[in-house]
Amino acid sequence: MESKSESRLVELSGNIERITYTDEQSGYTIARMKVPGQSELVTVVGNMMGPAPGAFLTLRGHWMRHPKYGDQFKVVSYQTRLPATAYGIQRYLGSGLVKGIGPVMARRIVALFGEDTLDVIESDAGRLTEVPGIGRKRVSMIRAAWDAQKEIRQVMLFLQGHGVSASHAAKIFRQYGQEAVAVVQENPYRLATDIFGIGFVTADRIAHQLGFGKDSPVRAQAGILYVLTQLADEGNVFFPYEPLLERCGEILQTHSSVVQDAVAAVARDRRIVIEDLNTCFEDARVNHKAVYLAQFHACEQGVANHLKFLRDHSGSLGAADAERAARWVQRQLSIRLAQRQVQAIKAALNNKVMVITGGPGTGKTTIINAILKIYARLGARILLAAPTGRAAKRMSETTGREASTIHRLLAYSPQKRGFQKNFDHPLACDLLILDEASMVDTVLMHHLLKAVPKTAVLVMVGDVHQLPSVGPGTVLKDIIDSGVVPVVALTEIFRQARQSRIVVNAHRINRGKLPEASAKGGKSDFYFIPREDPEETLSLILDLVQRRIPEWKGLDPLADIQVLTPMHRGVVGASNLNDALQQALNPGPGGIMRGGRCLRVRDKVMQLKNNYEKEVFNGDIGRIARIDTETQQVAIRFDGRSISYDYTELDELTLAYAVSVHKAQGSEYPVVILPVLIQHYRLLQRNLIYTAVTRGRDLVVLVGTRKALAIAVGNDKTARRYTGLRQRLSR
Repeated sequence: MESKSESRLVELSGNIERITYTDEQSGYTIARMKVPGQSELVTVVGNMMGPAPGAFLTLRGHWMRHPKYGDQFKVVSYQTRLPATAYGIQRYLGSGLVKGIGPVMARRIVALFGEDTLDVIESDAGRLTEVPGIGRKRVSMIRAAWDAQKEIRQVMLFLQGHGVSASHAAKIFRQYGQEAVAVVQENPYRLATDIFGIGFVTADRIAHQLGFGKDSPVRAQAGILYVLTQLADEGNVFFPYEPLLERCGEILQTHSSVVQDAVAAVARDRRIVIEDLNTCFEDARVNHKAVYLAQFHACEQGVANHLKFLRDHSGSLGAADAERAARWVQRQLSIRLAQRQVQAIKAALNNKVMVITGGPGTGKTTIINAILKIYARLGARILLAAPTGRAAKRMSETTGREASTIHRLLAYSPQKRGFQKNFDHPLACDLLILDEASMVDTVLMHHLLKAVPKTAVLVMVGDVHQLPSVGPGTVLKDIIDSGVVPVVALTEIFRQARQSRIVVNAHRINRGKLPEASAKGGKSDFYFIPREDPEETLSLILDLVQRRIPEWKGLDPLADIQVLTPMHRGVVGASNLNDALQQALNPGPGGIMRGGRCLRVRDKVMQLKNNYEKEVFNGDIGRIARIDTETQQVAIRFDGRSISYDYTELDELTLAYAVSVHKAQGSEYPVVILPVLIQHYRLLQRNLIYTAVTRGRDLVVLVGTRKALAIAVGNDKTARRYTGLRQRLSR
């Protein structure tokens, strides 16, 4: 029996003409619909699973008047059916829903088969070869895609009733296949851990509709793992026990006893590790327990154990006369090294593990080249590595030797789901130099150290004053602070580097001093342009990127200029900046809508997660080269390699005209533009500004207020990350 409110709902049926907007996360959609008997298209709004153009929908809802856009139909519930008219079928097939059929091919197929088109595809697909341009290979693709659509439709009908978006439903089906419904019904919280882009909140909403109660042990256990994962995303390797219980209680909104029982249960299942770390806490309020996700506990222990093991084991090359080698290499390179540089070279010859740290212009590259020359003379097998593709490429350019990303060095195998280089199958080297070591998180450092031969020398090079790694931990800082290996800190800026205002100002910022303005009347590589208003700041940034800098420097605004920003939200946050810059630099029709954002050929995009199968990693930037609506594939070029993405994988990408400072670590750009406004107050920190400035090679432009810049430069307090590595190394 219908409720009163249900009985008052109006019914509306018709074909979807086009999708104006859709949010992949919430399912909120704005569409234009062709309704029989109405001359004009009807605007419908509401949560729908991204229905394809051409699909026939029966909607229940009510009419409302939008002050700007006029009459709209607000959808409360809906049913979708396959289209029945030739027009609807053409729109449906041409939407890209079925691989192998794009708009042009859909028009040809429907022109031949008319309203019988779907029956032909269903029962007699071989007849599609009668259509010009369709061969046997494409018929096989269409038949397979159609069969897959039939299977996925059943799953999607179930998920649709539980508020799951179309893209998420496709991912769920791809992950679990025909078992998808059974998996979701048994434990919907698996979605949060198994599928990228589905978090605890979405899984919890599905679980609630399936009848899982607030006090369900399954819910509480999933919530604890979710909170710990969130905390890891904030950089924490572990979190104190009592504050963790508080956080879990806030999110789960359930009794504390339920949370405590759930913590005990996941600890028994060895999904988390609870450890007494008395020395880690200064706050007497907190009981001295650290709660780790099991993986991070194993990795932190592994880093400490492998580093000390490597340090204490004898080398393969035997002792070298460090004093003599330092004199020899200076003659070979025709340079005179500073005292600290000589010290660093000696340390690299006399120790199995060492750290070289310093800012820009302090000679880190010179030392690396000197160490390489000496070890090459000794006949050593040498490997060079860096965390990102761009950092590895820059290392190759400055040393003249091949450098690799850590992931490629360790030979990750998607089939075997792991790195093939490890303790049992070590790297073939006598010397490994790791650049940009401040970017390496706890998990990656663990896997790297496992693969370093016990007889090899490890030299870690990095700038400890930069932002810490995107992943959990502060590995380089913890190693330096522990005192277990020699550290050479370079502080002197060399004469050539002192000519760069970028270098000079980076060091001023690092010492807590405001950067100096450019010399009057002269050209500089560092500018600060005052702007108070966020809208004015945005307008200036667009002008700088689109016109002023390209005209002055003769640069490509897409390839050579990178906008960095402290925040994701706001007028000059990454999201809005990307929309504005895309419209300025790559406007026009075409493209595909994903997550409420249009992706077009030539767009600059960034990878958001490590994808080992594609060998594309978090922070890598590429350009969209091709969008194929028939095969639903997008080709993206990353550093000369063309990588193919299925439509369902596009949530791994975001526009990269503007990126966060964190995501820019390890990269170097010809030009960097950074907004610095009071609106960024929460994130205004010295190491953030320092990291952003040191990303620029030829030109850095700050736009904003001196007050905001002063706040940032004066704030050397970084957000605390909970890590026990320093204590483990010191023990």
